[in-house]
Amino acid sequence: MRGRSLKTVILTISAAALVGACTTEGEAPVLNTASAAQAGQMSVGASGAGNYLAGRHAQKKRDFSNAARLLEKALEHGPKDAQLLRRAFLTKLADGDIASAAGMAQTIAKEQKTAPIAKLVLVVDAIEKGDLAGAEATLQTFPDRGFSGFMKPLLRAWVIVGQGRGDEAIAALEPLKKQSGLRVLYELHAALISDVAEQTTAAEGHYKLAADNARRATLRVVQGLGRHYERAGAPDKARSLYDTYVRENPDSVVLNPALDRMANGVKPSLLASNVVEGVSEALFNIASTMTRQNSAQLALIYGRLSTYLRKDFDLVQMLVAGLLESMDRGDDAIATYRQINPNSPLYYSARLRIAGNLEALDRDDEAIDLLRVLTTEDPTRPDPLVSLGDLLRSNKHFEESVKAYDRAVEVLGEIDKRHWTILYSRGISLERSRQWELAEKDFQRALELNPEQPYVLNYLGYSWVDQGINLDRARKMIERAVQLRPNDGYIVDSLGWVLYRLKDYKGAVEKLERAVELRPQDPTINDHLGDAYWRVGRHNEARFQWQRALALKPEADQISAIEGKLLRGLGDVVSREKDS
Repeated sequence: MRGRSLKTVILTISAAALVGACTTEGEAPVLNTASAAQAGQMSVGASGAGNYLAGRHAQKKRDFSNAARLLEKALEHGPKDAQLLRRAFLTKLADGDIASAAGMAQTIAKEQKTAPIAKLVLVVDAIEKGDLAGAEATLQTFPDRGFSGFMKPLLRAWVIVGQGRGDEAIAALEPLKKQSGLRVLYELHAALISDVAEQTTAAEGHYKLAADNARRATLRVVQGLGRHYERAGAPDKARSLYDTYVRENPDSVVLNPALDRMANGVKPSLLASNVVEGVSEALFNIASTMTRQNSAQLALIYGRLSTYLRKDFDLVQMLVAGLLESMDRGDDAIATYRQINPNSPLYYSARLRIAGNLEALDRDDEAIDLLRVLTTEDPTRPDPLVSLGDLLRSNKHFEESVKAYDRAVEVLGEIDKRHWTILYSRGISLERSRQWELAEKDFQRALELNPEQPYVLNYLGYSWVDQGINLDRARKMIERAVQLRPNDGYIVDSLGWVLYRLKDYKGAVEKLERAVELRPQDPTINDHLGDAYWRVGRHNEARFQWQRALALKPEADQISAIEGKLLRGLGDVVSREKDS
């Protein structure tokens, strides 16, 4: 079957900055565990138990706003319940309500000997309020191991900077240097602090060591060292650094302001110039690392804490929004993307992601309108054109989608391997709009770029089968697609259908039964199996499959053909796939 298993292809821009690996120990958030019971309503009630169950259900759904509200209400009925308090606290953090969480953190820190996240929140809240002495006092209670073993020196170094004791700050960082996997984090922040202290030589040395210890060029190291070179009067070194990063990350737009700044001869500010910015940077670095380690819940909390200190930190906002998006919290992700400043280089990308989330929420008209705006705002960017083409295609506006893909190909100019998806998607729209010759060229070109792509192999092969041409070649292509995706019901269906068209009805039955097993709710696959059953003499089973196909609501142009087969069997009725 052609293309039914494809997801919408949207080119995205990653905002995560890569920093050295680090691990956490101790308190782990419980944000997504099985609920004690299904709570139907999310409204606040009079019952503490009811609010708790509803809050836990919202927690399971990652609806942090409702979960926080309901668990806080439940807490009124059990204010001394330590577990309930902890759940409410962590949910407040995930929702971004740091001020409320800080009040809960005070209680948790008093009652628990080890409460690393609660104490971290107290430190961050104190820094936000300008109480550096209070922040340092809390940091002194951190143990020198596990989670606290790297958070304590990292945050304390910046607090020392904020207290005007910059000469002590690098020494405070020293424990990080000795911990496995934290060398990049140490060198980056030693460089940032050295820049604040105007220790130019030391800063450059730390930046270079950070780069040397990273597995690949990391955005924040590149930005920090690049700004350092710019401020030191070495624009050529900065430009070379930026050009290398852009070459390795061609879709990135984060360095555009740096390139514009250099073209205009404007000196940059420091990446982190004070305690607030330094601690926000540290929290972002850790959140980025946790995202890469699939610790989304912890990453979200660290991201929220980072933006609590620095509300205009666009990279963190993109990170947080992306995490919410991955948790299927589309509305929350959209709200976060919308917080990004219009002057940010990520503003355009944020709105592109908003369009993607609108589509995921079945608000296709809004998404299409936004994408049309984006394509006119910057006609040099292919990504909104591709997204627009994908969305128009999914809404069966095939001719319009072809126009969007055409513009994307024109903007790209040179098509390389990674662009096979655009040709494949345009090929689908061309085929659906009855422009087969052009569609076939796109499919074959996509295969040239990516010869082992199972969806292209399947779609082109199936199209040939549907037309009764190139059947032997089509069979080989689809067999290869099945080898690559053995559990894809649509591709297995294609193989069954090519066997049917080659009159290998017994073989077709075997493959189509497997396809129905994999995709039992697909009407076309059930219809195909009915046809194969009929050809091997299993007429009762054939009628059962056709009835099932009708019950599964097939496309309108399939209904009359299936009804005809139910009345007369296959006889003179020609069963042809009219895939959507």
